[in-house]
Amino acid sequence: MERNHSLLDSTFSTRHELFRKVAFHEAGHAVAIYLRNKQQQLPPVYFHIALDPHASAAFQHNYLAKVEGGRLIENLPVSLAELSAMDEPAYLAAFEADIVNLLAGPLAEAKYVARRDNEAINRHLVNLDALEFYGGASDLDIVNEYIQSVIACRQQRNRIIDKLFIEAFKFIDSPQHWDVIYALATHIIHNTKIVIPCEEITAVIEHALQGTNRMADR
Repeated sequence: MERNHSLLDSTFSTRHELFRKVAFHEAGHAVAIYLRNKQQQLPPVYFHIALDPHASAAFQHNYLAKVEGGRLIENLPVSLAELSAMDEPAYLAAFEADIVNLLAGPLAEAKYVARRDNEAINRHLVNLDALEFYGGASDLDIVNEYIQSVIACRQQRNRIIDKLFIEAFKFIDSPQHWDVIYALATHIIHNTKIVIPCEEITAVIEHALQGTNRMADR
């Protein structure tokens, strides 16, 4: 889950805007990993956000920010045949959650760009292939690795990825979730550390979530 850009020849305003897009991208990943996994009653996983100390502060070199960790499945089986009947449902739940969490990053960036430009966004205007334009190339590579490692039938792969794409879009498009993503992205933008630890990320998410719940109760 990473974005890597060369900023050497760009203007300060361009670099600053790129930083904001990256922040929303990584916030999308992080909020989905923590919040959606919790909603799905999946095991908690450790993750943090690593930033390039030079680029995040002075924008002098390549900018790199990424969520490290956070995946429920680290070692993919060759096929579902390797799993016992007892293990298969839990594995498939983790498999699908990881894919949704991967897609949530570029989708959050796409939503940020659409709102910045006062444009509409829906899952028909932004499809799976378009995510490459929102820093999603590496995320899509991992998604393809997941799908191809587990599902042999191409038609079944397409059905599953379409379903999970819709789930990821619904997650980031929820007003409550978007407010939380916005809060974490803002925290990333103003961060001055090399690593934002998991405990700090989850504290920001929980604080933002409490704020959205209070607003909903009014």
